[in-house]
Amino acid sequence: MSHLPFFCFCLTAGLTASSFLRILNPHQDCRQPGLANCKINNCSDKHKVSQAPSGPIWNPEHVGVMTDERGSVPSMNVTWSLELDGGVLDMSGSEINIWDEKSNQSVCVQFSFNITEQNNQNHMRWKFSLDGVVVEPEHTYAVSVVNLPEPKSSDLTIRKKIFIPGCGDSRIQTAQMCVENGSLWKPHMTKAMYMDEEKKKLFVVLGFEAAEYSERYQVSIQSQTFHYSHNVSKGNRTSLNVTFVFGFWQLPKCDMLLSIQPFFIRCKNNCQRHETTIKECPYYPQRTVIIKASVGLFVIELFFFYFLWRACHKGSLNTSSSAARHQPEGFQMQERKRVLVLYSLDHPLYKNIVLKLCGFLAAKCGTEVVLDLLDSARLGALGRIQWLDWHREQIENSSNKILLLCSRGVQAKWRAMCGDKQVILREDVHSPAGDMLTPALCLLVPHFIRSASYEKYLVAYFDNVCSEEDVPSPFNIAVRYKLMKQFEELFFRILDTEKHEPGRMNHIEGLSEDVYHQCPSGRALQDAIEAFHAHQLEHPHWFEEESLESSELQADEPHMTKQPDRSHSVPDSTQVISHVTTCDTDFTADRMALKGPEQLFMCSSAEFRSYC
Repeated sequence: MSHLPFFCFCLTAGLTASSFLRILNPHQDCRQPGLANCKINNCSDKHKVSQAPSGPIWNPEHVGVMTDERGSVPSMNVTWSLELDGGVLDMSGSEINIWDEKSNQSVCVQFSFNITEQNNQNHMRWKFSLDGVVVEPEHTYAVSVVNLPEPKSSDLTIRKKIFIPGCGDSRIQTAQMCVENGSLWKPHMTKAMYMDEEKKKLFVVLGFEAAEYSERYQVSIQSQTFHYSHNVSKGNRTSLNVTFVFGFWQLPKCDMLLSIQPFFIRCKNNCQRHETTIKECPYYPQRTVIIKASVGLFVIELFFFYFLWRACHKGSLNTSSSAARHQPEGFQMQERKRVLVLYSLDHPLYKNIVLKLCGFLAAKCGTEVVLDLLDSARLGALGRIQWLDWHREQIENSSNKILLLCSRGVQAKWRAMCGDKQVILREDVHSPAGDMLTPALCLLVPHFIRSASYEKYLVAYFDNVCSEEDVPSPFNIAVRYKLMKQFEELFFRILDTEKHEPGRMNHIEGLSEDVYHQCPSGRALQDAIEAFHAHQLEHPHWFEEESLESSELQADEPHMTKQPDRSHSVPDSTQVISHVTTCDTDFTADRMALKGPEQLFMCSSAEFRSYC
């Protein structure tokens, strides 16, 4: 038998017959068994009956690529079956309506039946399909099928919404429009680095294969401190090379992102970007230059430490006037507060967040911030444990606070102290002070647990890049603040002031989540949080990549800039962790002291394990 689809293109207002929504080969569908002759009919010519036939049965649709005179196009087919009941012989046909929800285009097709048997030639349900409906990627189509004569009730109409995937989907990426969007382009990026010792220049070369439908590209290189871009044209070449030139001291850390932005003829400025990262950099200035720079830096630190020592002994002559200059808007502080910030060096982007938060506390909130990164001279002179213990004593004897910023690294290092796998982070290895969090936890947790009140300790985490699960178990009894959503509440704790008082609510202008970024320091903090959040989305295993094994640690050491000798300072983070985790197995005494001048730092094996 032959078939007849009555095709009627129901065009919306302003839509012409050249609409993108169309049927590729209407006459090819006419050869299905059970259909009559082909002719075009008006879809508005519908027959209503009181006794409606049974409704159709939906079969799974198919999305793929078909070819016509215009080339390969993305398409879908619609398939349905008839119920096995007596109403089959009374049906005159089926009507299919397809509507593009994005472009508001629609097409209507009628099939006229010529059925004389209850079942088809295979003794199964009659099945019909509408093939080759041309669609567009990332569009949603509302499809309905009803048997004719059309019933007065809509209960016998089947409806379904079909979403067409984007050009990245393997089912349609070979369509011509997807190919012109770069769906099949593989840049095969290569990267190389070399240096010119005479000119003291470092060269980064990025090579890639050009695409068929993109004539120009924007190639970029960026890190935390710089961002450079070059625009290149393909011409008649099939591969391209772009070279970036830097001075030795422009690359303090070789962790750079290389990206290629193509401009295809369809997506233009919105085409998919391809990226690669340079994690390690074996090209550094000669050792003699490093030694000279280290000596110069050490001399500068000595002068800085001297002036800092002088400043600490001047007393508090200008404290009140300084605090008045830096008070946040809308609230009057009685005195300027000091906050010791503790954190883990999880990632360079997270370290940037910590620095921007300290800048925001100082610039916007008028708070004096104590941070190891900002006190390297005193830290190098005293050693880590003495530095931490001295600041702890200062805070214990005042109204100042200790702020613990929880993150993946904080929880991992705490679990390592409790006996889990040792954690060595790349940033701790590269930091001059090493891991500051592990000795801080060993020193502060006993004081925190035994304290009669917890007002000295503040626990917070950045909600977009961390979670409440990153808080170590001893601090679960404390209030945990989400930053920046609850920053205002946190700052009231720093001020020892209640936000909610009988009959009124205190408020500090410029600190809420909606407006904190309107000042320069707040904007820098927001940008830092968003940058790390974006990096986490692109690299879901970022923490594992920042964790070093013993072999990786040895490989990293030759590339690290040599630090001034601090033979009197505390052992590095790996030694601290080793001492803590072996506390109850390697020593018969009840208490253990770290070796070296920092013998005040004690770890009680049985007592400390009880905190876990």
